[in-house]
Amino acid sequence: MRGLRERGPRFCFPSRRSRRIQETKQAPRGPRINRQIRISPVRVIGSDGAQLGVLEVDVALSMAVEAGLDLVEVAPMARPPVVRIMDYGKYKFEMAKQARLAKKKQHVIQLKEVKFRPGIEKHDFDTKVNHAREFIADGNKVKVTLMFRGRQIAHPELGMAVVERVAQTLADVAKIETAAKLEGKALTMILTPR
Repeated sequence: MRGLRERGPRFCFPSRRSRRIQETKQAPRGPRINRQIRISPVRVIGSDGAQLGVLEVDVALSMAVEAGLDLVEVAPMARPPVVRIMDYGKYKFEMAKQARLAKKKQHVIQLKEVKFRPGIEKHDFDTKVNHAREFIADGNKVKVTLMFRGRQIAHPELGMAVVERVAQTLADVAKIETAAKLEGKALTMILTPR
């Protein structure tokens, strides 16, 4: 049967009707509030933190409306679900504020790279080591890369001596995470803060 192509399973797009149904079944973002709570009865916690008991949703909602607050579902998986009478806008603001503070306090460790050559002079060496020291003081990891050029690769012991000198100079603030290894024409070592 030459000339006939094998056909895989046919793909068809879902109809508009099925897409519309899928869109309506999405879970709400965040906790359910007020009329979104449909399971009855619920365990109610007052605005002052006191337990008011197991009540019907309509009764709990009317209590929240009288107090000028919202009914918020705090534990949907409990049986019966736990709801609390609170100011939902204020609650959302506090949660956003806590998230901002947590993000502000976290420090992402980055991998900074400092490059050397086998025949590096003393002043250049000191300058690059000082840069590495600043990176480590900021809490970042430092990748020490020693690049060989041309025939320099014939003497890897010269490069190894420079990398070991870097490790000894930074021994007071850093420790070796990954020992020096030769990859192609580059000798690499990773240092982390102590």
